[in-house]
Amino acid sequence: MTSSDERPSKSRRWLFWLVAFVVVLFALYSGGWFYLADRLKTEADQAVAQLGSTGIAAGCANLTVSGYPISFTVSCDNIAYEDDARKVAASTGSLNAVADITAPLSPGADLRGPLRTMAPGMPPLWIDWDQLHANVKVWWPLPRSVSLKADGLNGQTDPQDDSDPVQLFSAGKAAGELQPVDRDIKYIGSFGDLEINADAIGGRVLPALDGSGEVTLKNGVALIATPPKSLRGQSIDIAKLDLSSGTARITVSGPASVDAEGLIDANLTIRLKDPKAVAAILGGAIPEHKSEIEQGFAAIAMLGKEPSMPLRIVKGKASLGFIPLGKIKPVD
Repeated sequence: MTSSDERPSKSRRWLFWLVAFVVVLFALYSGGWFYLADRLKTEADQAVAQLGSTGIAAGCANLTVSGYPISFTVSCDNIAYEDDARKVAASTGSLNAVADITAPLSPGADLRGPLRTMAPGMPPLWIDWDQLHANVKVWWPLPRSVSLKADGLNGQTDPQDDSDPVQLFSAGKAAGELQPVDRDIKYIGSFGDLEINADAIGGRVLPALDGSGEVTLKNGVALIATPPKSLRGQSIDIAKLDLSSGTARITVSGPASVDAEGLIDANLTIRLKDPKAVAAILGGAIPEHKSEIEQGFAAIAMLGKEPSMPLRIVKGKASLGFIPLGKIKPVD
């Protein structure tokens, strides 16, 4: 056999083993995909059954897993949760969650509204949106981040009788993201074109608002794992809370905490942009104190167009600079 005959023979052997490797790899992938799909359905059924044994009705109607082989897609027609003992209930429209083969650790989900909720101490709510997308960056032992983004968000009451619902708010867009940072949880969020219905706040009038913020909840990882029954003993660090409308803007930053007795302690800095415009908004929202607000902000305006002031709260006693503001009641 000549050397020219040996080369094609070797090439064919390499091609055979390459094809065999690809076939085995694809078979393993396929087996893993269908195993996970079956496991997911089994775990979901077990979780629903376990909740049912405690008197809680929950479910993801018509749960299906699809997308083979290029993605892992979980969908259901609606999601519902009802706890009669605690008188808590919630339901939404369809869910479609996808983990693409090219980014398996960054699954995303689209959820259709409306979200209907019922809980003690608050009226039933109907919250809807044009589009809501969630994204999770999976890691161990905690996700790197969990984010939500909504467009065309609006909310109203959801009467259980023949009375008319009350429109509460609408927002052109809203977004939020949670990130674990060591033992803390950082929240970064924003909203735009938020309009609050005057009927929902006792006839008080507010203009359309934009806002953004970055806040760190101390020891937040443990608090999410075991939600506290009280705000007492909790603390936050406000990197920035920003609220604006037109030229008016209020920015707050600094740490705040609640002690074991429910008293607030805070060391905040408040920055204003266009104090007169801020005063006009507050005067419309709190008309019973409009004259005092205008007088106070007229003095603040003398400090410039963008003054900053320290807001101190010590054991519930608040002061703005050298001006005492009074005492804040203990919180639960």
